[in-house]
Amino acid sequence: MSQQDQSPYQGVFFDLDGTLADTAPDLVAATNRLLSARNLPLMPYEQLRSHASAGARGLIGGAFGIDTKHPDFILLRDEFFLNYENALLVESKLFEGIQELLNQLDDAKLPWGIVTNKSERFTHPLTELMGLRQRAVSTVSGDTTPHSKPHPEPLLHAARIANVDPNKSIYVGDDLRDIVAGKAAGMTTVVAAYGYCGCEEPPETWGADFIIQTPQELLKIVFPGRV
Repeated sequence: MSQQDQSPYQGVFFDLDGTLADTAPDLVAATNRLLSARNLPLMPYEQLRSHASAGARGLIGGAFGIDTKHPDFILLRDEFFLNYENALLVESKLFEGIQELLNQLDDAKLPWGIVTNKSERFTHPLTELMGLRQRAVSTVSGDTTPHSKPHPEPLLHAARIANVDPNKSIYVGDDLRDIVAGKAAGMTTVVAAYGYCGCEEPPETWGADFIIQTPQELLKIVFPGRV
């Protein structure tokens, strides 16, 4: 390995939806099928896209204006899950530049993993179909541990599997809870500003160590010796 390819980090971990993969098209489609089944007008894609990182909770909230305490939420959520499970990878794809980024991490023999709040029911088939799970050193879902983000345990669990020090690792995500979890785990935190970033607070206020506009910019952080 050249001097330029040496990294101060032992591992890099990524959120899935809105960070590695643009899954919003299929998530929004599953949501619109809920509306269609109730003879309600479909929602514009751009209006629901920003809710994608919050999963069923965010998308159902955006489409129906209800929260998890509403009596209809569980029914809608379960129907949404079935809709999504039946069409996981229709239009979803890796963000532009992600494949090249992961290739360079692999070339440098720097372990990388996935930490998502998506349940294993969806994470495992989706990441396998996208060719990610076979390459990732660890894949941790929202129900892999007793906690989900913003709790740090999923990130710490991923670091243990990868046998890396979380204090010498990076976590990249597009949601405030990603940054909260990463900081709590002692990781260097990076906002993927090209993702959904659906929080009311702008990413500049989340307290992350870095903000990147493209996946390629992460390489400057991981390999600071590169020109």
